[in-house]
Amino acid sequence: MPAVRSVYQPVVDLRTDDVVAYEALARGPAGGRLESPAALFALARSRDAEADLDFECQVAALDGALERGLPASIPLFVNAEPAWLQEPWPEPLRQRCVRAQKRLQVVIEITERALVADPAGLFAAVRRIREAGWGVALDDVGAEPASLALMPFIDPDVIKLDLRLIQNDTTAEIATIINAVNAQAERSGAIVLAEGIETEEHRERALAMGATLGQGWLLGRPGPLPAQYQIPVHDLAFARSHHVAPATPFAMIRLRRPIRTASKRMLLAMSLHLERHALAASAAPVLLSGFQDAAHFTPATAIRYEALARRCAFVAALGTGMSATAALGVRCADLAVDDRLAGEWVVVVVGPHFSGALIAKDLGDTGPDRERRFEVAVTYDRDLVLDAARSLFERIPPI
Repeated sequence: MPAVRSVYQPVVDLRTDDVVAYEALARGPAGGRLESPAALFALARSRDAEADLDFECQVAALDGALERGLPASIPLFVNAEPAWLQEPWPEPLRQRCVRAQKRLQVVIEITERALVADPAGLFAAVRRIREAGWGVALDDVGAEPASLALMPFIDPDVIKLDLRLIQNDTTAEIATIINAVNAQAERSGAIVLAEGIETEEHRERALAMGATLGQGWLLGRPGPLPAQYQIPVHDLAFARSHHVAPATPFAMIRLRRPIRTASKRMLLAMSLHLERHALAASAAPVLLSGFQDAAHFTPATAIRYEALARRCAFVAALGTGMSATAALGVRCADLAVDDRLAGEWVVVVVGPHFSGALIAKDLGDTGPDRERRFEVAVTYDRDLVLDAARSLFERIPPI
């Protein structure tokens, strides 16, 4: 592959014009066709070398910042493909990462398009980033509206608005995206950054949408890092601790909510009620369900879940003996027979503006199936629902 280098675009405080961070952008050899990152990655794909190129881009980004003495008070945004973040890092990148942990404040940018493609794999990559003490930025938010419901699981430090949200006229779809972004930012404290700011009108629109940081040709074009740095007044710090999923949803909720007893007949009605919330949601939600055993995922249930998968951002079904192909469009995961989740009935719905969970534990009755009893709790507390969902996501293998 051709040699890779990095240029750096400033990230600017939209209210003060202070440069508060830089994003590293990959380039090929100057002056040639492969200077364009699109051409460079197209060549890599043709040679089945995307992982190698992605690693080289990260090495170039870190080398450039280390050589130019970028201070830790000015974060460095580095793009990385989530699929390769799960791979063992080659020695050159590992060495740079060790040096970067000591001298730089790194924020890894991952594209929201990866959320829908393989959320379980992406969450594993995010855990690795957090464990390294780095920040996480979710890039191109708005390019894939169905991913908005998955955003809370990433819990990004920075939410980067796709340039079309800034450069196009506001539509009902764009308003939905912005409302979801602002709700996430308010709940989590994430910073909103607008891309593609090329005019003063774009700046004003970005501010109106809740962005405080921006990038674009109006604010600064990509180039070399400066010889001297002005330390920003607003020091940004992104080393947020990563979430640890509870052992099982019931183990978590039994300590935090009242538990009651209900029959399977009643639980079926309660489950269908939550599923109808998923179907009626204005923005596509995430639906995760634990069925105990594949025998409970009947052909009628499979048809129902295939319909849900056509309306939701992501749908998963888990149970012992569950086939990966049990339902079209549904991520089905086989549970180990000794997994405590196999004794629980769980339905979790998470959307940008709604969250709810039914969590039940089988009491082991042997009578008629519809009369079997469960200990059960229902919650609409978003933090509890997210914890329950994370517990299920932990059990879905990455693609």
